[in-house]
Amino acid sequence: MVKRTRFDGSDCPVARSVDAIGDWWSLLIVRDAFDGSRRFGEFQRGLGVAKSILAARLRDLVAGGVFDTVPAADGSAYREYVLTDRGRALFPVVVALRQWGEGHFFDAGEPHSEMVDLRDGRPPRALEVRSADGRRIGPDDVTVRKVERPGGPAAASAERRDR
Repeated sequence: MVKRTRFDGSDCPVARSVDAIGDWWSLLIVRDAFDGSRRFGEFQRGLGVAKSILAARLRDLVAGGVFDTVPAADGSAYREYVLTDRGRALFPVVVALRQWGEGHFFDAGEPHSEMVDLRDGRPPRALEVRSADGRRIGPDDVTVRKVERPGGPAAASAERRDR
């Protein structure tokens, strides 16, 4: 079996996030938790995933602080999986993926599941990225400041300039 590349030590927030929840099963487990699933059997029935894969993903999500396990609400011997604050903070990520999927993978009028606001029954507005001062921004409006490492490319180019 090929060993998976780990990104948990990366200086890139996207890489670390993908390391924690980038597997499609993990994101679908989180999605189902937002939809009310709490028990292993509920996740397994809803996803149709092999029990061994589900067990491994849930174990990783608990270890990564996305879920906690708690005693079952009905007092039985079962354990339930509940989203932690870290897990609940994935809500905008799941909504963004849903909205992206609705806009790019369904034909006009093609039926699909729909997220609606409990108060008014309408879908939420499309998510937008905003600057600190409130302007709507896109990929052409931002840059990423990379971490400079001693002896890395930035240091090497500075050395060349100093000569």
